[in-house]
Amino acid sequence: MLLVSPLTLWATALDTTKVYELQEVCFSPKRIRRDIVPFQRMDSAVIENLGCQSVADAIRFFSGVQIKDYGGVGGIKTINVRSMGTNQMGVFYDGIQLGNAQNGQVDLGRFSLDNIEAIDLYNGQKGDGLQCAKDYGAAGTIYITTKKPSFSNGKNFTVDVKMKAGSFALANPSITYSQKLGKSVILTLSAEYTYSNGKYKFRYKKTAPDGTTLYDTTAVRQNADIQAVRTEAALFGTVKNGEWSAKVYNYYSDRGLPGYIARNVFSHPQRQWDDNLFIQASYKQNYIDGKLGFQAKAKYAYDYTRYLDPDSTHFTVDNTYKQQEAYISGALNYKIFSWWDVSLATDFQYNYLNSDIKNFAFPTRYTELVALATTFRHPNVRFQASVLGNFVQDNVKNGTASKPHNVFTPTAMLTIRPAKSVAFDIRAFYKRAFRMPTFNDLYYAIVGSPSLNPEYVDQYDVGLSYQYSRPADIFCNFAIQVDGYHNSVKDKIVAIPAANPFRWQMKNYGKVSITGADVSIDMGLQWSKYWTLGLRLAYSYQKASDQSFDKSSPYYGGQLPYTPWHSGSAILNIAYKTLSLNYSFIYTGERYSSSANIPANYIEPFYTNDVALSYTHPFKVWKLHTSVQLNNLCNTQYEVVRGYPMPGFNFRVIVGATF
Repeated sequence: MLLVSPLTLWATALDTTKVYELQEVCFSPKRIRRDIVPFQRMDSAVIENLGCQSVADAIRFFSGVQIKDYGGVGGIKTINVRSMGTNQMGVFYDGIQLGNAQNGQVDLGRFSLDNIEAIDLYNGQKGDGLQCAKDYGAAGTIYITTKKPSFSNGKNFTVDVKMKAGSFALANPSITYSQKLGKSVILTLSAEYTYSNGKYKFRYKKTAPDGTTLYDTTAVRQNADIQAVRTEAALFGTVKNGEWSAKVYNYYSDRGLPGYIARNVFSHPQRQWDDNLFIQASYKQNYIDGKLGFQAKAKYAYDYTRYLDPDSTHFTVDNTYKQQEAYISGALNYKIFSWWDVSLATDFQYNYLNSDIKNFAFPTRYTELVALATTFRHPNVRFQASVLGNFVQDNVKNGTASKPHNVFTPTAMLTIRPAKSVAFDIRAFYKRAFRMPTFNDLYYAIVGSPSLNPEYVDQYDVGLSYQYSRPADIFCNFAIQVDGYHNSVKDKIVAIPAANPFRWQMKNYGKVSITGADVSIDMGLQWSKYWTLGLRLAYSYQKASDQSFDKSSPYYGGQLPYTPWHSGSAILNIAYKTLSLNYSFIYTGERYSSSANIPANYIEPFYTNDVALSYTHPFKVWKLHTSVQLNNLCNTQYEVVRGYPMPGFNFRVIVGATF
């Protein structure tokens, strides 16, 4: 600035009557992130090119992931990573975990991608120094980060309007409004409506072990309709050396439960209503010149579910369930030296489940978590060790409560970079995770058991990663990570769908051994100033053997239900200026619907191909975005979960405007 000052004064002396406005220049290089444990990220640009309907659709492209999808826009979608089960995964929405004490499952289908900035998948846990105790608890974590508004050209507000329409009578309008409230506070309001009749054709075929076709017919999926409304309001603020945020989220849905197709029964009348509300807030502040970090988070959630079965064998079933959750967390991080810090985090959570079922247990759960961690950071070595104390107490009004559990789970993570000048890392981690059975596992009528054992998992991982980024070159970026892992699970709790789509069969599998490998590759090219090409590849191998049977049993060592040995995905994007062509491919190998790996339970492998073409046209004060998506181009007939056929070829058209 001192060097430029004389030139500025001279220019001012020459001409003081004209104002020269410099054009804004935005530089957004591809950031290379380094973490102690393996993680995968999908940012808003990739998500927009994919044209996925929900968070669950996007997560399918991560390696090591299996999505349980019951079909259609309204089908419930849950995630399983490295065969450890849905309940071992922690799903965080803007830094606070989404909970479901009733069945432990988070339906990722209800989270739209319209306001999502990034989705991160971590195996093990994040290596951050300042985080909640819950961040240390899960065997794997998904972080969903919503967009924080940005303003340009001196504007104080932005408006995003979008309309999606397509197959199965899909109508999905949404709007997001953001407004500056002073210099340090931003308000965001978002709303979305989703409708689909869920009627799609599918082929129903069954073949005998000798190859004879028993039946082969085409039918239309019935009772898979959905109407849903999502609303969100958020405040973002900054203070000196700190920041804060607050959010209110509500999701209401009325959907049919199409049910399990068997014995030529193609229609089921069951329905489900959900009303999910949560209010959460977070505050982060630095003290003592950044040496001391403080974080506080709080949340209240209320979930209402109504299940109706008018066609029960003996009587109509019409039950409601009401969950309440209160959560508070505090964390401190202190830098002893620039390369060494220690952290302490404490969480408290209260859960209560109410229902109109006769003689219901009315369970209450108190959970206290205390985490102590230390982190060493060196240009060549990064290491974090932590221990988490889990203290859980249950009370019930009717029946017998599960006994209290006091469990300590350690974690150790290490990353070595042999040469500072090359972004090549060797990493490894060990983690022990504990997961308490859910209320349904313990107290649900018919299938619940208060004596059900908690689930423990020991995770071992060794991996390599390499990253390269030169924004000015034709070959502008390349990243690869390869991980081999072994998970040993004791008393694994598995939920298997039964004929009734709302009830599950809960089992302790005893012992499960999971060995596998994950590979992910991300590369980009650019040339002729306007052309870019991006390629993402993911592959996963898993051998998840059920060892709970006697070794003499023919089922000993069988692959866990719905776990393929091989799976993979590919995303190819070619863009010219604001015109983008995206191709995506997903492959899921052969699986079995039961740990009894016999021909009757065999599920054939499948693959899907999707294509999306999008174009953005900027105007003076607004821009128009259009996209056409063709999904399942080859009209592949497949099932993710046996008895729940997935849609064949379908299309979607998106038109959006930003002001």
